[in-house]
Amino acid sequence: MNFSQKKARALGLCSGGLDSRLAALILQNQGITVEWITFSTPFFSPAKAFQASSLLGIPLRVKNITRIYLQMLKNPHCGFGRQMNPCLDCHALMFREAGQIMTAEKFDFLFSGEVLGQRPMSQTKSSLRYVEKNSGFEGYILRPLSAKKLSETIPEQEGVVDREQLLDISGRSRKRQIQLAAEFGLKDYPAPAGGCLLTDKNFSNRLKDIFKHQEAAEEATLELLKYGRHFRVDRTTKIIVGRTKIDNDNIEMHFNPDQDAIIKLADYPGPVVLVSNQHRRDIIILAASICAGYSKVAEHTPVAVKVKTSQRQESIHVIAIRPAEVKHLLI
Repeated sequence: MNFSQKKARALGLCSGGLDSRLAALILQNQGITVEWITFSTPFFSPAKAFQASSLLGIPLRVKNITRIYLQMLKNPHCGFGRQMNPCLDCHALMFREAGQIMTAEKFDFLFSGEVLGQRPMSQTKSSLRYVEKNSGFEGYILRPLSAKKLSETIPEQEGVVDREQLLDISGRSRKRQIQLAAEFGLKDYPAPAGGCLLTDKNFSNRLKDIFKHQEAAEEATLELLKYGRHFRVDRTTKIIVGRTKIDNDNIEMHFNPDQDAIIKLADYPGPVVLVSNQHRRDIIILAASICAGYSKVAEHTPVAVKVKTSQRQESIHVIAIRPAEVKHLLI
């Protein structure tokens, strides 16, 4: 079908990587107006998408999908990858959310920078097909970089998009993308990388621990999984010990003052320690002793530790417990 002269509008999923950028530019070259959407949860950030939007001048909207993402994450239809990454159901959910905006705001179709065969699990033909069918917007998801290797979409069939100007890239080599980047004058783009914490083993173990012990998790609880060392004390209580200044700052930023306790050494440098959902005296003393154990306090020397809860602030004295003695509690 001949390419339509209609001014089409397309809404793209943007990770911020090179492929997302190229997909948008390829469509812009056809006179199609493109906008982007990206999603945020405690498991992935919109930072790279913001950078891409700023560089290329493509409008970007960000939607927090934590609540519905957690529902999917507890029982993904296709299961997980090596860790807690539910890639196929994740992509289907994102296209479903984008598709609702497409319908409401009368975009003509959706697009992404996905490349056939680039990722062995999530970008095979069958995987891309699964995502499309389960998004609820079958036929309206265009992948410009690999379109000629895939079935025609409805916008191609209707002449909204010129299929001849789309590409046939497949496989894991990025030579053609790098060549295209040079042709478009793109120089500042990130190296390919996952960016999803659900592919990280340590983070996934901490998330599994949360799912095992809690019916529901607040967003701040999930944010805390990124920082420090995590110790499981009992079914309801964790102790989190900062390792760096960034850890310490974020532990203080995300703790719940109505439920948690914050612990610091009074007179020595050391970590910030959070005790979750627990103000039992024996656990506070344990956490304070662990806090001292991760400092340079001398062995067997009582040390002052400051404890802050919503009810009170106090100073107690404890003897340091060294890391080796609580290693069995590490998540």
